[in-house]
Amino acid sequence: MFPRDVWLVFQREMNHRYRQPTWLVMGLAQPVLYMFFFGPLVKKFVAYTPGFPPGGTWMVFAPALMVQMVIIGSSFVGLTLLSEYRSGVFERFRVTPMSPTALLLGKVSTVAANVVIQSVVIVLVCHLAFHVDPPIAGVALCMLMVAFLSVTIASCSYALALRLKSEEGLPAVLNAMLLPLFLLSGTLLPITPELAPSWLWYLSRINPVSHVMDASRASFRGDFSAHSLLSGSVVLGAMTLLSLVWAVHTFSKQDA
Repeated sequence: MFPRDVWLVFQREMNHRYRQPTWLVMGLAQPVLYMFFFGPLVKKFVAYTPGFPPGGTWMVFAPALMVQMVIIGSSFVGLTLLSEYRSGVFERFRVTPMSPTALLLGKVSTVAANVVIQSVVIVLVCHLAFHVDPPIAGVALCMLMVAFLSVTIASCSYALALRLKSEEGLPAVLNAMLLPLFLLSGTLLPITPELAPSWLWYLSRINPVSHVMDASRASFRGDFSAHSLLSGSVVLGAMTLLSLVWAVHTFSKQDA
C-alpha cells in the first residue's frame, strides 16, 4: 500500500500543477533570462580571470542555473501546503489510512519531477543556442543531484510551514535563510581560493549547498574522479536524509 499511496499523492500533485502550466513556465523564465543576459558576461569574465573552475563557461554556468532554479523554485512550496492546511485538504489527508511518510514523499517527488523537467529544458537550450555538448552520463548525474537537492529544500519548506503555520512568517524566514545560502553557494560566480578573499572562501565552505554546487559542476563536465564530486555527494545525501527525517517527524506530529 505504501508505494501506491506515494503514487496517488504524486499523481494528484502533478495534475494540480499542470492544470496551471504558468508555474512551470515562470520557473523556467528566470534561468533562461540569466542564460541569455548574464551568460555572455560570464564568458568574458572567464577569458580574463585566472582561477576559474575548469570546463569552460557553460560547463560552469549551466549546472549553476539548475541549482539556482532548485533554490528558488523549491523553497516556497510550503505556501501551497499552508493553503491546503487552511482549506481543510491537509486535514482530510490526516484521517485517511495513508502514512505521513507517503504523503510527504508524494509531494516532494512532484517537486523533484518538475525540477528534472525544467533541467532538461535548460540543457536543451544550452545545447541548441550555445552548442554545449556535455557527456550524457554527467548530465544524468547532475540532474539526479538537483533532484535530491530539491527534495531536501522542499522537505524543509514543508516542515517549516507546518511549524510556523503563518503565510506571512514563512516567506520572511525563507528569504532570510535563502539569501546567504544562495550567495555563499557560488552559483552565480564560483567561489574559489583564487577568486575570493580568504574569509569569504572559508565562509562558503560552511554552506553545504556550495559543496553540492561544486559536485554538480564536476558531474556536468564529466569529471567523475574529482574530489568535489565525492564530498558533494556525501553532503547532499546527509542533507536529504536529515531534511526528510525532520519533515516526516513534523508531518507525524500533525497526526498526534
